[in-house]
Amino acid sequence: MTQVGQMSYCIILYISCTYRTVPQFLNGGKLSGRFPTSIGFWRPTTDFNLSQSLVQVEFYVNENTFKERLKLFFIKNQRSSLRIRLFNFALKILTCVLYIVRVSLDNPTEYNTDTGSSIFFSSLLQVTVALIGFLETMLITYLSYKGNIWEQIFQISFILEMINTVPFIITIFWARIRDIFVPVFLNCWLAKAALENMINDFHRAIQRTHSAMFNQVVILICTLLCLVFTGACGIQHLERAGKHLSLFDSFYFCIVTFSTVGYGDVTPQIWPSQLLVVILICVALVVLPLQFEELAYLWMESQKLGGNYSRHRAQTEKHVVLCVSSLKIDLLMDFLNEFYAHPRLQDYYVVILCPTEIDIQVRRILQIPLWSQRVIYLQGSALKDQDLMRAKMDDAEACFILSSRNEADRTAADHQTILRAWAAKDFAPNCPLYVQILKPENKFHVKFADHVVCEEEFKYAMLALNCVCPATSTLVTLLVHTSRGQEGQTSPEQWQRTYGRCSGNEVYHIRLGDSKFFGEYDGKSFTYASFHAHKKYGVCLIGVKREDNKSILLNPGPRHIMAATDTCYYINITKEENSAFIFKQEENHAKGLTVSGLYDAPSRLPVHSIIASMGTVAIDLQHPDPPGESGKLTLPTENGAGSRRPSIAPVLEIADSSAILPCDLLSDQSEDETNQSDEEGSVGSEFVKGYPPNSPYIGSSPTLCHLLPQKAPPCCLCLNKGCKHNSFEDAKSYGFKNKLIIVSAEMAGNGLYNFIVPLRAYYRPRKELNPIVLLLDNEPDNHFLEAICCFPMVYFMVGTIDNLDNLLQCGIIYADNLVVVDKESTMSAEEDYMADAKTIVNVQTMFRLFPSLSIITELTHPSNMRFMQFRAKDCYSLALSKLEKIERDKGSNLAFMFRLPFAAGRVFSISMLDTLLYQSFVKDYMIAIIRLLLGLDTTPGSGYLCVMKITEEDLWIRTYGRLFQKFCSSSAEIPIGIYRTESHMFSTSESQVSINAEHGEEHRDRGESWKEKTAHRNSTTSDQSEHPLLRKKSMQWARRLSRKSTKPPSRAERISQQRLNLYRRSERQELSELVKNRMKHLGLPVVGYDEMNDHQNTLSYVLINPPPDTMLELHDIVYIIRSDPLAHMPEDSQMGHSRNTKNQHDFGTETKNETHL
Repeated sequence: MTQVGQMSYCIILYISCTYRTVPQFLNGGKLSGRFPTSIGFWRPTTDFNLSQSLVQVEFYVNENTFKERLKLFFIKNQRSSLRIRLFNFALKILTCVLYIVRVSLDNPTEYNTDTGSSIFFSSLLQVTVALIGFLETMLITYLSYKGNIWEQIFQISFILEMINTVPFIITIFWARIRDIFVPVFLNCWLAKAALENMINDFHRAIQRTHSAMFNQVVILICTLLCLVFTGACGIQHLERAGKHLSLFDSFYFCIVTFSTVGYGDVTPQIWPSQLLVVILICVALVVLPLQFEELAYLWMESQKLGGNYSRHRAQTEKHVVLCVSSLKIDLLMDFLNEFYAHPRLQDYYVVILCPTEIDIQVRRILQIPLWSQRVIYLQGSALKDQDLMRAKMDDAEACFILSSRNEADRTAADHQTILRAWAAKDFAPNCPLYVQILKPENKFHVKFADHVVCEEEFKYAMLALNCVCPATSTLVTLLVHTSRGQEGQTSPEQWQRTYGRCSGNEVYHIRLGDSKFFGEYDGKSFTYASFHAHKKYGVCLIGVKREDNKSILLNPGPRHIMAATDTCYYINITKEENSAFIFKQEENHAKGLTVSGLYDAPSRLPVHSIIASMGTVAIDLQHPDPPGESGKLTLPTENGAGSRRPSIAPVLEIADSSAILPCDLLSDQSEDETNQSDEEGSVGSEFVKGYPPNSPYIGSSPTLCHLLPQKAPPCCLCLNKGCKHNSFEDAKSYGFKNKLIIVSAEMAGNGLYNFIVPLRAYYRPRKELNPIVLLLDNEPDNHFLEAICCFPMVYFMVGTIDNLDNLLQCGIIYADNLVVVDKESTMSAEEDYMADAKTIVNVQTMFRLFPSLSIITELTHPSNMRFMQFRAKDCYSLALSKLEKIERDKGSNLAFMFRLPFAAGRVFSISMLDTLLYQSFVKDYMIAIIRLLLGLDTTPGSGYLCVMKITEEDLWIRTYGRLFQKFCSSSAEIPIGIYRTESHMFSTSESQVSINAEHGEEHRDRGESWKEKTAHRNSTTSDQSEHPLLRKKSMQWARRLSRKSTKPPSRAERISQQRLNLYRRSERQELSELVKNRMKHLGLPVVGYDEMNDHQNTLSYVLINPPPDTMLELHDIVYIIRSDPLAHMPEDSQMGHSRNTKNQHDFGTETKNETHL
């Protein structure tokens, strides 16, 4: 048989034995057939019987020997060896106790029969114990023998065992040496060794390990006890020939000696005992320092690793686990301040699991008593079950997994986060997961988590809404931070007090049937409940959720009828459970006095409520004007002339079905109702409504958008490069009707898709769509171009913001907003806070070159916001810096809120939205509500965020409460806040440097015309806003009066002032000439740049849910939640037509102004 044939036969034999079946080529248990060889075929000539060829093999026969069985029982098996060692430990302790008993009964000076019998029985017991110990020692030595007998004999434990057992065994056969002294007390050292082995076996048996610190402490204590016990027994025995010390006296002497006290009242008298003391002290000086050194080393290591979170604490106390790759002080403080801001979380513990060694600053923070009792730092990895067990992940209430956004490779950071989430879910399936992910394309990997926040999704959506809804980033940041509205209340500035008080508003929820705010509106429409709850209690009802529906609906409109089982979502200073209600006119209810409507009678409202808890105040309109002729609020017509009509209609309890007009999904209602030119109509007809055909990543929410009828070719998307379809090479050539939105980013990531979608959403009027130019450092890939080619007026250009030519080519002088996105390559720096250096300097340069441009910047670190629009010599900015320090010292979570760029929505940091993930632990609806506000999710029937601008024709409404009623009664819209801009003269601002009103008629007229537009903010009465001409004349008079001086300035002062004015004018002129020269070099007209004015002497801020009596001011921008037009849009037909027309002409933002290219 050849080798191939033998191999084939073995293979067939293996198959037949494995599957217990006979193959087709086996007949009757005999082999037949053909097997290929290297030459031809082999035919079997001999029949093989398979039953005769099978051989039974037995394994592990070496363990069947007697020695191996004994070895398995005494050494290898954890549980049996643990019992043996426990028995051995008990024997050694028993011998020490018997020695103490014998010494106590033995008196060398006198002897009696009773004492002798007791000593005899103790000696007999000692002999028995010694015999058992000797046999056990010999057996263990035999089982442990490995070929070297002398290694076994010269072990210290073996020698001590022979000293303490052999003499007792000899006394059995030789009675004359029964009185010989045997140092049985040395068995304490054998007991110590048995205890160490027993602890090791115990750990192996229960498959768990205590900390090395615990083992070392046990060893150190045992060493001290053995030294003291050996010294006491040895000195007592040796002193029998001298002073006859008792066992207690010798024990006292050892304690005094080893503690280095040395009273000297008890001392050894003979030289053998003195020599023993010397030996013991030398041994202690050698052994104890080594033990203490090992203990100190383990303690230091345990401080680095953080120890364990005990199982008992995990079962009796509540804790959450925070998993991070690297822990920075800012991240830690943001988490702790936000997490412990909620009253019901004060008893929770935070266990931090981080693979890196604890930072020095973090260590100092955790040593503060406020945090040291509630925060536990563990160094370990979330990918190791041992570390997850140390953190007691399976008993945790929640696990927060945060990404490291400062990594150079954000994709790699996401991959680490995904693995941590998978490991936590595998180890503790029932533990709720709160995961932060950086890139949207990685989000679907962690969809199993209970709550997920994708950083780039929220970042780009907020940046996009900032362009059409000013300061959306500030609005959202204030909503997701926990505050009581106490910030800025000690400031002398009125705007800071109002802004700080309104910043305490947050989103809360309550079941309607359990609510005093909304319980009385059961069976009423949502719009009716929202208006009357705001009018009566000062709370703003923004959304609702049905009991049988998991989706939250923002402003579902008047068709939604409130039910007792509905969950209401509202904005207020504090939740209803923390509010106190004081009813002042309950007697009116007792008398049966009721008020059926808002304007039915001139009497007061039936219930006046004051919410007085944690700074919450509800202001009732206690004296509404009766609907008489003299008290009617009128609204002028569009042309400002003609008849007048009643101003505000009452909000209906149940919506009138006949007044609810369905909205056509494919039509633009605003354009159909607006008379527009043929040119505008032709432009609008180029767009269609539909869902984007290509999504750049998995998991993006489908949104109905304005789309092109056909996809634009990729070559047409490049703004500065002509192609065969068009020859345009700059923004001017395109002839855009609306101002541009320019986005500066490092690369075309998938997150930019979330910037485009909110700006092309179906509910935005076609004529208000702004062209979007993506200024990218790197060329975009084809996948990204394929995703954006379906959107109208979206272009890209390769360039950087630090290149003036690139900025001019992409049309910065025709832009209304420039969005600067934080670049990934600059997020990591040698010094953490220097990561924003390049972005800040570039933005500051554009701030000087293009003063009227609205620049929206994203920074890595929130603390760097103080450098935006930096004014080195501005006293007001220095005052704001001091205010920020004061608020930080008070423990505010929003100390940076008074910085002017943040308050105006010009800058934000995505790290400020980390609190959204933290808040979702208490408010599990926050992420869903913020996604709906930002347009990241679209739920059928849910509204969207938009704005309306207050014009002079709207000042007749007077107060925010009346505006609330106007919205609810006419268009079923819910206002949630105001974006207010006030003029503010900075002491030595750089905006004053740019334009000097005292020199040049052109500059003076331009400055006066701008002051005429913006001087309305400082007024506290309606006269100043109603008479802008009077305001203008008074300012001119004040300026002329300020120029006059009772004492003429000296010659030196005039020369100094002239030099300063010349320097200021020359600096501005140099910047202007630089820009104009580059524009001429590129072939661009300079007309657009000449029209740019300096509008920097203003400050803006957000008022969330202001009180109903807040006075409206000119150019206020009101945040409103408009109901879904695809579901229903209830409004009076006559009022609705006028309302839509006003929204398009009067309430639009400045982005609708033509640039006259």
